[in-house]
Amino acid sequence: MIKILLTGLWVCVVTLGAVYGAVQMNKPAPPVDEEAKKKEMQELVRGESITVPVLSDGVITGYFLSRISFMMDKEKIKGVKLPMTELTTDELFTHLIGNKMVDLSKPGSFELDKFRSNIKDSINKRLGDGLVAEVLVEQLDYLSKEDIRNNSSRGNKNPNPGQKIVEGVKIEEPAKTAGH
Repeated sequence: MIKILLTGLWVCVVTLGAVYGAVQMNKPAPPVDEEAKKKEMQELVRGESITVPVLSDGVITGYFLSRISFMMDKEKIKGVKLPMTELTTDELFTHLIGNKMVDLSKPGSFELDKFRSNIKDSINKRLGDGLVAEVLVEQLDYLSKEDIRNNSSRGNKNPNPGQKIVEGVKIEEPAKTAGH
């Protein structure tokens, strides 16, 4: 009688274990955070602060002060044997000189998304499709020649910062891991 009772108890334990195991194996995988995975595959390439002259009728009327950085595909950067910061700066100058970036007579007319898209497409066309994942505008200001003269005449004390075109994003360097 005891053998039958222990055998029945053993069958119950094995059955419960098998059901538990089957349920655990059929659980859906935890959702993968695509955004986090995408960010992990990207590297920040800091842009240089550049000054782009604004020409009107062959005369310099002012300057755009900009700093634009890029999130780039880590694997594709490895294939480029040239300095990325200098390449992106050159491409920015090529793209921005001669293009009417901002109509200063219409302060709200600047289309930041279109600007980012144009730069991204331009650099990807030159350096390789998919290299630039995101364009980060840190600074985009305009200083007229008069602003520069006024700043110089005051000995650059309490300078006029110029007209802010875009309130840029603040980019913090990612924390370095022990292996880097």
